[in-house]
Amino acid sequence: MNKPSSASATRPEALFLSPESPYPPIGGGPLRSASLLEYLSCYHTVDLVTFSEAGQPDPSAAIPPGKVRRADAVALPYHSRRMAARLMRNARRALRAAPPLVDRFSGFDGRVESLLEGRRYELGIIEHFWCAGYVQLVRARAKQVVLDLHNIESLWHESLAVGQSPFRAAALRRFATAARRLEQKLWPQFDVILVASEHDASRVRPLARGSQVVVYPNALPEIPLPAKIEREEIVFSGNLEYEPNIEAIRYFRRNMWPLLRFRPGLKWRIIGKNPGSVRALVSADSRIELSGPVSDAVTELARSQVAVVPVLSGSGTRLKILEAWAAATAVVSTTFGAEGLGQAGEHLLVGDNPRDFAALVLRLLDSPEERRRLGSAGRQLYEQSYTWPAAWQRLQGIF
Repeated sequence: MNKPSSASATRPEALFLSPESPYPPIGGGPLRSASLLEYLSCYHTVDLVTFSEAGQPDPSAAIPPGKVRRADAVALPYHSRRMAARLMRNARRALRAAPPLVDRFSGFDGRVESLLEGRRYELGIIEHFWCAGYVQLVRARAKQVVLDLHNIESLWHESLAVGQSPFRAAALRRFATAARRLEQKLWPQFDVILVASEHDASRVRPLARGSQVVVYPNALPEIPLPAKIEREEIVFSGNLEYEPNIEAIRYFRRNMWPLLRFRPGLKWRIIGKNPGSVRALVSADSRIELSGPVSDAVTELARSQVAVVPVLSGSGTRLKILEAWAAATAVVSTTFGAEGLGQAGEHLLVGDNPRDFAALVLRLLDSPEERRRLGSAGRQLYEQSYTWPAAWQRLQGIF
């Protein structure tokens, strides 16, 4: 499917309410939101309402011309990012059984209502479960209301609780229980719920009675195949402040990297924004390169021999795998990390025991032919199913 034409004099109007700006489309959340907004803007006149962190640039400045008619931002109160402040906030949230990001974006009804005063829409889209509580506010102004469910919040907290300290595990399970209650209450209030995979759809449908649940996969823009000039390295990519990524790096560092480090010259490269969040985990090893953010993740992934995805928690599907496939780079993942994506053995290799995972990485390092086969199969699957135009096919006739 080619990108649809945006030429129309009398397009229906749509509201796009998001906790974070879709632009620039860097990272899993903004990429998914941007893919949906790009499609929507081709058929609708779109008004964007987003939230902005204190001290950050105006989010509307990064929106490409012609994508939205107007963009408004709700200013969030300042929250210190220091560990002590974050622990205190989350302790209070645990006592109130308020999932952290749901709590962060709640309570701004008056401000959102004032921004929408006098407006009426054919369609209202709410991004992330964090803003799902605004459903009735949007319902009063839109004929059809859609929730784009990036993750299943209850499963996200539940999975992250495994292996944590007793206090942290108890807090995470409390958040999971609270999120599940909200999901049961809020999901049925939407006309359509978009989910990232059929696996997520099977979890949502029983609790979203009366709502149409549609698989809208995470996807990337159409990216030309980059030059494949491999270095003697493996790579991990992602937002390095994201808890499941921190956990994955810690797990790999303790359990897999010691089984791989003996290989002469091998480096483990870690790329992604917010590198300070994991620096203490890897700084003692000169063979681990913490690169931080890069301007073109796919090109960087194409320079590594193997992409490792030792993910143990989270929800949705992993953009890091799609980026590796776009780079035609072979992937080794845990079962959890690969959930909802491809076939094990055909598009990527899967190992859950640390020794099995490390053995698969070594196998690929020793076999350029198998690396090329897996990389080519991943690239082909990306082109067929995980580009924005391919994903847009799933939205035909939905809104």
